[in-house]
Amino acid sequence: MADFIQFFVAGLSIGAIYSLIALGFVLLWQTSNTINFAQGEFVVLPAFVMVFFYIVLKWPFFLALIATIGVSTLVLGYLVRKLLVTRLLEQGLLPLIIATIGLALLIRYSLQQFWTPLGLNFPPVFPRFSIRIGDVILPFEGLMNVVCAAIIILAVHLFITRTKIGWGMQAIAQNRPLAAVLGIDVSQLITAIFLLNAVLASVSAILIAPIYLVKYDLGISLGLKAFYAAIIGGFNQIRGALLGGIIVGLAETFCAAYVSNQFRDSFVLLILFIVLMVKPEGIWGRKEEWS
Repeated sequence: MADFIQFFVAGLSIGAIYSLIALGFVLLWQTSNTINFAQGEFVVLPAFVMVFFYIVLKWPFFLALIATIGVSTLVLGYLVRKLLVTRLLEQGLLPLIIATIGLALLIRYSLQQFWTPLGLNFPPVFPRFSIRIGDVILPFEGLMNVVCAAIIILAVHLFITRTKIGWGMQAIAQNRPLAAVLGIDVSQLITAIFLLNAVLASVSAILIAPIYLVKYDLGISLGLKAFYAAIIGGFNQIRGALLGGIIVGLAETFCAAYVSNQFRDSFVLLILFIVLMVKPEGIWGRKEEWS
């Protein structure tokens, strides 16, 4: 039982971070019908930026953290929205998907060629010690990852459901043409969503990078697992991103612990396949009418 609880907390910790990344997929889809296949690289790039500010330039940790979030939000939020998405959004979903795949490759192999193909150590955000409760030993870092992710997801939920900007985002998600007729600045709100997604990606990078080495190809795994999480939970529901991320994190952790580490990704894909067969819109998703 002690091992089970420890594995459960470990899976919950990594799953909470997957939920944050998956939340970006959900928000972009709801407001702009955009699927960003560079989402994994949107997490990796801030991790490299943090390494640059904190380790290379030796800035104080919190100053480096703020600078990382600011630079990443500008580049991955504002510039990507203005230079890429704005020009392709009216052309349909397929050109935008191809463009984000190309952007992912550009970021990934630019980091490999112009920085390093080796893994880099990332400074831990939280102290690394364990909390012992009877026979159960829980890492403080993992518990804080869960707490931070939960607070951020709750804050995003309250922002969308309790603020005027959030109401506008919901209106765009339900009916974009009607929202524009009612006077809502659709373009401005979509830009706000891209900025929010960049912030979420930056925070995800800060939380997950100490667990793994920061490496140029880390985004492949992170992006795919967050994408699976969004589909499993429901691509059009914020709570779906939360549920999907936790399911993916727990599934791969328990599979690695009790079956084999080699099959952890296959086990997640099996869950994805079952959900698509039984409930294609996701566990908490809602059916959408396509015209």
